[in-house]
Amino acid sequence: MTRSAAHGRFALGSRGVARLLTLVLATSGLARDAEAVPVRGLVEVVDISMPTVSPDGRTVAFQTEQGVVERNTYDTAWYVQPLDGSAPARRIADGGLPFRGASGVSVPESPVWSADGRWLFFRALIDGEVAVWRAAADGSGAMPVTRDAADVRAFVLDEDGRTLTYSVGATREAIVAEEMAEYARGIRIDARVPLGQGLFRSSHLGARLATQRYTGNWFDRDVLLSNTPVRWKAVDLTTGLTTDLAEADAPARVAAQGKAPAWRAAAWQVSEDADTGRIALLTRTGEGAGVSRKPDVQLSALPRRTAREPVVCTAELCRDKAITSIQWRPGHTEVLFTVSDPAHAWAQGIFRWNVDTGHVRPVSNAEGLVSGGRDAYSKCGVSREALVCVAASADQPPRLERLHIETGEHQILFEPNAALASDLARQPRARVLRWHDASGQAYTGHLFPVPSGVETPAPLFVTYYSCQGFLRGGVGDEWPLASLAAHGIVALCINQVPEFSLDPVVRYGKGLAAVESVIDVLASTGEIDPARVGMGGLSFGSEVTMWTAMHSDLLAAASVSSPMLSPTYWLMGSLMGDDFTSELERVWQVGAPEEAGTRWQLLSPALNLDRIAAPLLMQLPEQEHLHALDYAVPLIRDRRADLYVFPHEPHLKFQPKHKLAVYERNLDWFLFWLKGVEAAGQAKAAQYSHWRAMRARSHELRAARFADQGG
Repeated sequence: MTRSAAHGRFALGSRGVARLLTLVLATSGLARDAEAVPVRGLVEVVDISMPTVSPDGRTVAFQTEQGVVERNTYDTAWYVQPLDGSAPARRIADGGLPFRGASGVSVPESPVWSADGRWLFFRALIDGEVAVWRAAADGSGAMPVTRDAADVRAFVLDEDGRTLTYSVGATREAIVAEEMAEYARGIRIDARVPLGQGLFRSSHLGARLATQRYTGNWFDRDVLLSNTPVRWKAVDLTTGLTTDLAEADAPARVAAQGKAPAWRAAAWQVSEDADTGRIALLTRTGEGAGVSRKPDVQLSALPRRTAREPVVCTAELCRDKAITSIQWRPGHTEVLFTVSDPAHAWAQGIFRWNVDTGHVRPVSNAEGLVSGGRDAYSKCGVSREALVCVAASADQPPRLERLHIETGEHQILFEPNAALASDLARQPRARVLRWHDASGQAYTGHLFPVPSGVETPAPLFVTYYSCQGFLRGGVGDEWPLASLAAHGIVALCINQVPEFSLDPVVRYGKGLAAVESVIDVLASTGEIDPARVGMGGLSFGSEVTMWTAMHSDLLAAASVSSPMLSPTYWLMGSLMGDDFTSELERVWQVGAPEEAGTRWQLLSPALNLDRIAAPLLMQLPEQEHLHALDYAVPLIRDRRADLYVFPHEPHLKFQPKHKLAVYERNLDWFLFWLKGVEAAGQAKAAQYSHWRAMRARSHELRAARFADQGG
């Protein structure tokens, strides 16, 4: 164990146990009576994405997405608004169901304006079909312009706006027929079949439950027949006539013309101005040994079509910066670039680089994200004079803002989450926290303090991974940070260090060091009680949580939503062959369990059951839960874990009813273990009965461990 007896969870002695029992028996409703941030409000946040400025620079189009608990679905819509804010946003079309990647994350759709600014074209999943729709910018109506038996994968609008070219794969009918044929003859297990989940129509891909296959890229999945060759078609937008295109006539199929220049081949991001042929580039540089990517970013550009070698930005404001996006400013010789600063908890700033003069000037600095959506890499909409960005920070939900490029002046255009923002404004503001561990490693995070008048020192909840934008619940949105704080538990989201080490012991160790050092920092000021610390995480955050539970005595309770490396995980993935085993060797440095016993013994919770003493809540997606059973089942049998599985969910759970259930149970879990508080009423009686049995077992383990330590 890594923690000293003074703070150790298993070194509480009779006084500490008595204190916990007093908390458990407390009947005060102080925490529940607090003016809390309702978790449902966190589920039903309106997200904004894809701000796209019209060709004349006067109007911006954007999409909204909102979970609706009652119908267990999402509503999306397209809006347009004058860029100067002279009129409110106008809803012009239904956006259909959100598109989602294989992991469950929402993938915003990029719209295309017609050259005259009268129409907005976009793909939409409506009534079970993916078609290209055209919406009138004046709000007078929207209609599909493709009517195909297959879902549209991509489209291109001709410059004259008269022809729309689109691509499709297998028809919907053919995919369903193949699913049913497999069902009838039995599903042959091969390298492309995702083991560990249902095999027939087991998860949402598109509008319905679909049978899935691996696509060859780690655990990415797609529907049956996804490898059907792409076919291109063209629609005459005047007559509606659709024609098939020969392969040679398909767009974006440019034959290779010799070897690409070295600068182009090495580029990480490329932004090309279609009108002038100018190219801006981001290239990763520096020593990348032992980490997943090179640590530095170089900004450069080819300022004209005839340029052969890029010009490198050498100004101080673009050197050694974490640049995450680039785009050309229309009508200017400037590249607009965004820096996500790890030293300031990944807060973003936007800058403009004049390629001709070399000068760099700031445009705007934000407390959180100022981008085109929920991630640091999406781009704001841009005109000659202004940027249109989605602004969001730790305790400020998304809103649409106009940023004047020359003056940096901000103007709110669209604020759909005003009610939630008002709820959050009644709580203490979240603050950026910076600290170092014993080795000097720097960390940052966002801390949600408890309201004044609530018991201090307070318990602490920690989640580790990435803390960007509006922090409704950490990566995966499962731990309601603001709600935890409102109920008397200090909540902290910790950013991982920028360099992702390929040695799992190093990267997990940095996560553990971050948690241990921040507990010391916050305990030293009297803000938190180091004997009452909980932790939770998804994906890499789950791994760090389990590592912390296995290799320290810091945690009084834990909650995870993803499986960790285990023999069962390896078994189910190994059928993929080298696509799986090579990545496991690269990122976890392990082979088959029987070939590397010592390494597996260090990393896998299945081989460290006796080291996991913190009560463990597991809320896993159906797609992954079987991977964790070799350690979940023994822990459940020993009353040390509670497992819930959410049907038809992928890596990131997204169904609103499931999100609400996860939020509420995590809130209940940490109030129970860290404050001894139970929700009133009979609705959750069975839940608390089980948790009380777990608590009794936890006390047995504590007493035994205390005795072993000679207490």
